[in-house]
Amino acid sequence: MVAGSNRQREIETEQQHVDRVYDRLGQLRQEAIELRSAGYRKGQERHPGALFDRDVMVFHASRMLRELETEHEGLVFGRLDKVDGVVQHVGRLGVRDPDFEPLVIDWRAPAAAAFYRATPEEPMDVVRRRAIRSFGARVLDLTDDLLMPDAAPEDMAVVGEGSLMAELSRARGPAMRDIVATIQREQDLAVRAPAGGITEITGGPGTGKTAVALHRAAYLLYAERRRFSGGVLVVGPSPVFMEYISRVLPSLGEDTVELRSLGEVLDGVYSATLDPQPLAELKGAGRMRRLLKAALALDPPGAPTELRIVYRGDVLKLGAAKLSEVRQSVHKLRVVPNRARREAGAAVLDALWRAGQHAGAPTAGPRREALMEELGDRSEFDRFMDAWWPALRPTEVLGWLGDADRLASVAGRGLTSVQLTALSASWRPGPDGEWSWSVADVALLDELRVLAGERGEGRRGKEFFYGHVILDEAQDLSPMQWRMLGRRGQYASWTIVGDPAQSSWPDTDEAWRAREAALGRVKARRLFRLTTNYRNSAEIFELAASVVRAEVPPEDLPTPVRSTGWPPSVLSVPDAELPGAVPREVEELLASVEGIVGVITTMARRDEVSGWLGELTEKYPDRLRVAGSLEAKGLEYDAVLLVGPSDLVAESSCGRRTLYVALSRATQRLTVLAGDDSWRG
Repeated sequence: MVAGSNRQREIETEQQHVDRVYDRLGQLRQEAIELRSAGYRKGQERHPGALFDRDVMVFHASRMLRELETEHEGLVFGRLDKVDGVVQHVGRLGVRDPDFEPLVIDWRAPAAAAFYRATPEEPMDVVRRRAIRSFGARVLDLTDDLLMPDAAPEDMAVVGEGSLMAELSRARGPAMRDIVATIQREQDLAVRAPAGGITEITGGPGTGKTAVALHRAAYLLYAERRRFSGGVLVVGPSPVFMEYISRVLPSLGEDTVELRSLGEVLDGVYSATLDPQPLAELKGAGRMRRLLKAALALDPPGAPTELRIVYRGDVLKLGAAKLSEVRQSVHKLRVVPNRARREAGAAVLDALWRAGQHAGAPTAGPRREALMEELGDRSEFDRFMDAWWPALRPTEVLGWLGDADRLASVAGRGLTSVQLTALSASWRPGPDGEWSWSVADVALLDELRVLAGERGEGRRGKEFFYGHVILDEAQDLSPMQWRMLGRRGQYASWTIVGDPAQSSWPDTDEAWRAREAALGRVKARRLFRLTTNYRNSAEIFELAASVVRAEVPPEDLPTPVRSTGWPPSVLSVPDAELPGAVPREVEELLASVEGIVGVITTMARRDEVSGWLGELTEKYPDRLRVAGSLEAKGLEYDAVLLVGPSDLVAESSCGRRTLYVALSRATQRLTVLAGDDSWRG
């Protein structure tokens, strides 16, 4: 081991190499600018192909500039000293010198795999692995792992005890950081898994599942960019979560990946509103598809209830009952409504002819084809059809069911009166006449889009197809949400991230069937189980695990990598005293950590608790967050104040698992304000 001046000497050595890399980046940036300018000049030439040549040159140069001008936190973060004397530096992007010798190896390249996978048991010909910590172009510190002591030269310096623990002790900010410099072996195996089929990444809280999935997206685009030219979609549980992870991929040099929360998967609709858990479970169940299909067959509000038309001196008439009968006959043809206008018109004309026959009208009876041709060309008939068989918009159809009688007419006996009341109330427009959809409603609207035959023109085009879909917090998806995502990934490979122990969806069997239907007949499947908890201290995770240990297999509970000596603080606070206790405990946590403090409570009480913290929120706008239990999914904070653990358990049928999630969000400090002990495992 070396220290003091020796450490500084090693830092200066690495600084010299980093300086060389940044000098080379400046040269490459200038070359890219010159190439782009040459491309524009090429477009001014007057010969066939000049414009094509211009576009190719400008596209290539602009892409190079985007990569070279990305702000990198620690462009060079690793070094490998091989047994054959070769030295390789690892970083966020590959850089070669003018003779095409590598100055930095891209972390996604096969040659860089040893930086993440080498161990003393399997050193992969690596004598010394060095982690380099930088800020911009300045080297701040470094730590070494000596993997092959017997092969190390006598003068080889070995500094520090590894970089992971130092990284874990850093304060959290408002956005997730990439882990490219500290990816561990079990994580790297998942990052670099083959692209095809389904890659499932499972693991408990703090195992880095989300970060691994995002680094996998960057790796796949590096390794097989052309294959995924159709696009990569990343789906997470909430807008807050998507904002939290939004900076990871750009920091890795990838800005083409599309990030959407479950409430914005359907183009044209955005929602961050979560229904109460019983209502969300009702809307997410697979039986909702039958209800929606029945709703499409209802008479649209305001549709004509009578058709009167004169044909060759006779008045032909269809009343409300007959028109409803005709409508049902069209729906039985199994043609989606928005593509059945012709069939609907023919059915109405046929009914008019039959009505004329039944009435004994001499001009109508024997000439069916002539009647249908003549009346079908009339503008008055077109106007009737526009009103009677209008194009159905998903938002309008779901809005119809805000009428309790309409909803009851299509629900049959499958719903209780309490469920019918809750559903119809949630689908009524507000005072301004506008509907406010929930996250669960988005999947229903997408289902209606397909059932009605509407092909929405969105950012991804008509079919919404992607080359690869990364789905986070998959254990919480409802059957209807699986159907929605399955349409986007019909021809995609998948990376599915989740943890059964954190599931908030009660009917796991139904969700599993919906998942398998959404994934289709994909044969290539691989599972990676992450077993190490890098987020929580052992003291915090012990309390979190205690509330679900009786319900989950032992292998689903990860092993914490560190202990801090700070056990969670559990305080008995009556409900009436919470308005004073919450601000007081938050202030203590803000003083004890440098980063973010999260206050977690039930969804129903989130706004109330937030109101108690008004002054502190104004004082610490960048350091204080308040979240409902379901909103905290996937997030982490330096310290957490959990308010009302028993209420979290009572909030839903999966309340104990929801409490487990809330208790495992803290990296350093955890305080629990409890009115009783019923929440303990």
